[in-house]
Amino acid sequence: MIIQRTREEIELIRHSALIVSKTLGMLASEVKPGVTTLQLDKMAEEFIRDHGAEPGFLGMYDFPNSLCMSPNAQVVHGIPNNEPLKEGDVISIDCGAFKNGFYGDHAYTFGVGEITPETQKLLDVTKESLYIGIREFQLGNRVGDVGFAIQQHAEKNGFGVVRELVGHGLGAKMHEDPEMPNYGKRGRGKKFIEGMVVAIEPMINAGTHRIKQLRDGWTILTADNKPSAHFEHDVALIDGKPELLSTFHYIYEALGIESNEEEEFRAQTINFHD
Repeated sequence: MIIQRTREEIELIRHSALIVSKTLGMLASEVKPGVTTLQLDKMAEEFIRDHGAEPGFLGMYDFPNSLCMSPNAQVVHGIPNNEPLKEGDVISIDCGAFKNGFYGDHAYTFGVGEITPETQKLLDVTKESLYIGIREFQLGNRVGDVGFAIQQHAEKNGFGVVRELVGHGLGAKMHEDPEMPNYGKRGRGKKFIEGMVVAIEPMINAGTHRIKQLRDGWTILTADNKPSAHFEHDVALIDGKPELLSTFHYIYEALGIESNEEEEFRAQTINFHD
C-alpha cells in the first residue's frame, strides 16, 4: 500500500535526505586515487553521526557497513574494503541516513581522476535518465511511466537497464511501496498519489543489462564486467508535481561544477548553508 505523507513528515524525510546529500558532498573531494572504500566508509559514518543521525544501511539486512561502495563493474551493494581506488575507476556511492523516524537514501557515481569518454557518457546518460524519470513522477501518472522514460533514454544510447534491482517508496522504512523499476510500459503499474515519497534510482550498465552476484551475498556485478553507473534522488509528490528532497548541490560545490539541473524540481528555495 502506498503511504500518503503529511507535509510535516515530508520535511522530516527531506532533513534525512539532506544529511545524505551533505555526506556525499563531503566524500566528493575525498574520492581520488589511493584512497580505499573502507576509509571513505569510516568518514561517512562519523559524518552522519556528527549530524545527529544514524547510518541507514549499517546492520540493515545484516549489511556490514555504512556505505554501499560499488566500483567499475559493480552495480550496487559493494562492500567497502582496503583496495585503493585507481585513476580511471568509477565508484558508485549509495548512502542512507535515519533521523527523527525517517530515512534519506540516495546515490552518485564518481569518476576517479580522469575517466574515458565512453565511461563519462555512461555517467552522463544515467544521470540524464534520472531526471527524465523524475519528470514523469506526477499526479495521474503510473509507475510504468517513470520506468519507460528511463529505459528509453538509456537504451537509445546503447546501454543496458538492470531489471532485478529497482527504486522504492521511502519513509519510516528504507524500502516501502511502490517498487520503482527503471523499465516498463506507459500507463502500467500503480498510480501516483499526492504526498507519496519515492527513491528513483537508475542503475545502467555500459553493456548488457544482465547481472551476477558475488559469493559475499551482496555485491552485484555486470555479467560482462563492463562498468555500471547509479544515480538516485528522493522525490515527493507535492501539489501534483515532483519535489526533490535530496540534492547533488554539495557534490557539485566540492567539485566546482556549475549546474541548474535541479531547479525545475524545487518549489521552495533551500538554504544549502544551513
